[in-house]
Amino acid sequence: MTTATGILEVLVVSANGLSNADFLSKIDPYVVVQYKGQERKTHIARGQGNNPEWNQKMKFRAEYPGSGTDYNITLKLMDHDTFSKDDFLGRTTIHVGDLLAMGVEKGSYDLHPSKFRVIGHDKKYSGDIKVGVKFTKTSNNLDEEEHFGGWKEVAMVLE
Repeated sequence: MTTATGILEVLVVSANGLSNADFLSKIDPYVVVQYKGQERKTHIARGQGNNPEWNQKMKFRAEYPGSGTDYNITLKLMDHDTFSKDDFLGRTTIHVGDLLAMGVEKGSYDLHPSKFRVIGHDKKYSGDIKVGVKFTKTSNNLDEEEHFGGWKEVAMVLE
């Protein structure tokens, strides 16, 4: 089976019921999204407290089957603090192996925005985050594309 490459889009919609790390004021949450060594951050939802909205899309390069078997997107929810280290609010992990496989087969496949449980440091429920994921296949094999490009350039020279 050849490796297919494509774009994995993660839509971070909103969260609700997040634990409050700031005792005197509302939390200013943001999300760190990680996939296979790639990392993106949402904007900070200033003053939105425990029920923030981001509606922010991030793109990652993805391969399937690719290297390793860890097809997980990790979302870390953080509270931005101006004068101290940002606080960890919780995390969730979304397994996307099946989504990638379907995307390779059909050319594109998506998981409509769904709620996922956020788990805090103490391993307890710490709210929900609503996330959508889509994989769009861009090519079957990068080597084929480069080879074809080289052939096409030679053909143009011969004309």
